Amino acid sequence: MNLSDMRTRIRRDLKDEDSASYRWSDNEIDRHIDHALRDISQVSPLQVKATLTTTAGSRDISISTLSNMVVIEAVEYPVGNYPSIYVPYSLWGSTLSLLIDKAPPGVENVNIYYGKLHTLDATTSTLQPPLEDLVAIGAEAYAAIEWASFATNRVNVGGGAVSENYLAWGRERLAAFHSGLAAQGRNAALRVRQLYRPYEPKPSQSTDWGP
Repeated sequence: MNLSDMRTRIRRDLKDEDSASYRWSDNEIDRHIDHALRDISQVSPLQVKATLTTTAGSRDISISTLSNMVVIEAVEYPVGNYPSIYVPYSLWGSTLSLLIDKAPPGVENVNIYYGKLHTLDATTSTLQPPLEDLVAIGAEAYAAIEWASFATNRVNVGGGAVSENYLAWGRERLAAFHSGLAAQGRNAALRVRQLYRPYEPKPSQSTDWGP
C-alpha cells in the first residue's frame, strides 16, 4: 500500500469520496496519516541494523547518521562473535558511549540495532498489513475528531447532529487505535527480548565461567 491507496481507504471509511466537495483536503488527510504513523513508530518502529566504527582510544560513537531514529535496542561489540556480544551503553544527544572497561584500541566495527520511523509515501511502505490497518484507524480517528471540533457552532447541511456523530465515531476509532498500539507495544517488547537479549552462560555446578 502506498500513500495514495491509504488516502483512498481513509476517505472511503469517512464517507468522503466526492472529489468535487471533499470535506478533508489531501494535505489534511496526509497530516492525520503522518500523525498515526508516528504514533505507531513509537511503539513498533521499523527494525534496522547499522554498522558504525569506533575511534582509537575513545568509547564515544556518533549516531548522527541514524536518520529518523526512535530507539536503540542493542549494541554489539566486538562484532563477529557467536553468540553475539551485546554491551551496555549510554546516550547523550547524538553520542553513544560504550560502557566497557577498555576503550577500543583502533577503528573497529560496532553494530547498532535500532528502531526508526516507518515510511509511507507515494511509492513505498515499510508497514506490514496489520500496521497499515492501524494507521488507517488512527488517521480516521484524528480526522473525524478534528472535523467535529471545527464544525462545532457552525451551520451544517446535515444538521447539528453531524459534528456530534463525527465526534462519537472518532472517539470510538481512537479507542480502537490506542488498543492496537498497546498490543503492538507488547509484541515489539517481546521481539526485542527474544532477539537481542545479551548472552549470559547458564549457571553450572562444575564449570567456572570466570568473571
